[in-house]
Amino acid sequence: MHNPVQRKIRLGFFIAFSVIIAASFFSYLVTKNLLDNAGRLNHTIEVSKRLETIIKQLKDAEAAIRGFSLTNDSSFLHPDMQERSNSLQKEYEALRSIVIDSHRQQQHMDTLKTLLAVKYQQLQAGISSGSPRTERLSVTEGEKTMDRIEHVVEDMMQIEDTQLHEKTELFHFFSSLWIPVIFISSIVAILIGLYSYITLTKEFKLQLHIESKLKSYQRDLQQNIQLLNKSNQELEQFAYVASHDLQEPLRKISTFSDRLQVKYKDQLPPDASQLIDRMIVAVGRMRILINDLLLFSRAGRVAPESITEVDMSALLQNVLSDLEVALQEKNAVVHSAQLPIIEGNITNFQQLFQNILTNAIKFSQEDRQLEINISSQLLKGKEINIVKENRWDETFCRICIEDNGIGFDPDYAERIFLIFQRLHGISEYSGTGIGLAICKKIVDSHQGYIMAYGYPGKGAAFVIILPVKQKK
Repeated sequence: MHNPVQRKIRLGFFIAFSVIIAASFFSYLVTKNLLDNAGRLNHTIEVSKRLETIIKQLKDAEAAIRGFSLTNDSSFLHPDMQERSNSLQKEYEALRSIVIDSHRQQQHMDTLKTLLAVKYQQLQAGISSGSPRTERLSVTEGEKTMDRIEHVVEDMMQIEDTQLHEKTELFHFFSSLWIPVIFISSIVAILIGLYSYITLTKEFKLQLHIESKLKSYQRDLQQNIQLLNKSNQELEQFAYVASHDLQEPLRKISTFSDRLQVKYKDQLPPDASQLIDRMIVAVGRMRILINDLLLFSRAGRVAPESITEVDMSALLQNVLSDLEVALQEKNAVVHSAQLPIIEGNITNFQQLFQNILTNAIKFSQEDRQLEINISSQLLKGKEINIVKENRWDETFCRICIEDNGIGFDPDYAERIFLIFQRLHGISEYSGTGIGLAICKKIVDSHQGYIMAYGYPGKGAAFVIILPVKQKK
């Protein structure tokens, strides 16, 4: 999935998540206020019920006293005042426990307790009084006390109503917010859902299209690879056959020129002898070129069964032994470090070292002794700049071959690995310009890298980087 699409979808889900969090928070507040409001309503109803019960019991007690005073019927005194007082006390204690969290209500409860005590004494006095005047005074005092009790009850109910009103207002406030929040949250969630669905659908279709294109490209690439392999095989076969076919005319030219020189040497004018000599030299150069082309066509062919562990130090000693005569002619000195054992084709590796060392011998300075230094180092892929990330875990062997020869211009560091590329004329230095191309082909076939560094008048360095283990 593309990064811009990922960012958009992440932003959409972040917004949706934020909206859900906000909606959940408001839901919590509304629910909490609803529960608080319900609790406050129940509290108010309970207080109101208890207060009404207290007032009713007081009025019932007053009515009983008055009925007894008028009729002198003792049945009005059942239940008696002690029982009524106990019942009032229970209601009072229950009410006090209900309003225990309110300081103002507790103050009213203290006042109510005092008034109830006074009222109880007045009711007791009303039972024992005998004269009409005393009864009137008792009734008057009782009404005053009852008014004060009712006033306290009204104050208590007012406090409860005020608190209930505050809770109700707060609940209405959150309720008024909740509806638009839910509506907006729903709209946002729907829009985000639609946007995510459309985006993911487009991305999915794009992925399908890309996969289809990739499969098509892979098929085309596979076909091109097969055609390229077939073309390479045909070119190699053609080069091999053509080289062999060219050998026969060269042999005939060489044979006829030799016969001319042997049989008619004394009869040929000097100019003709020179032409024959030049023809023989050209034939020799042509034979070397054909042989090098054959080597180039065969180089880099690495079959899985030809991969073995190669002791590079032993292989180097064999190559130096083959070049012993040429090294002695140049009075060359070779300094070589211990080389590791790596996997590869031993014939190709031998040809690789031989070509590079032959190059060093060929392009040596006439006025100073040739010195060749060979060093090696084992490195991880991530320690080598030119190695791609998918090969960072592989172990590579870095071999450096340095000489103090004539060197070359650094601008030609890549050109020298191309076939038939020469930096010097044939009259200066012999060769066909194929040797380093063969080296490049061998290193490439072993999944490695080769670089050249030139220092005009000072020498050259060839760096070969080969994997220690070949991928099957």
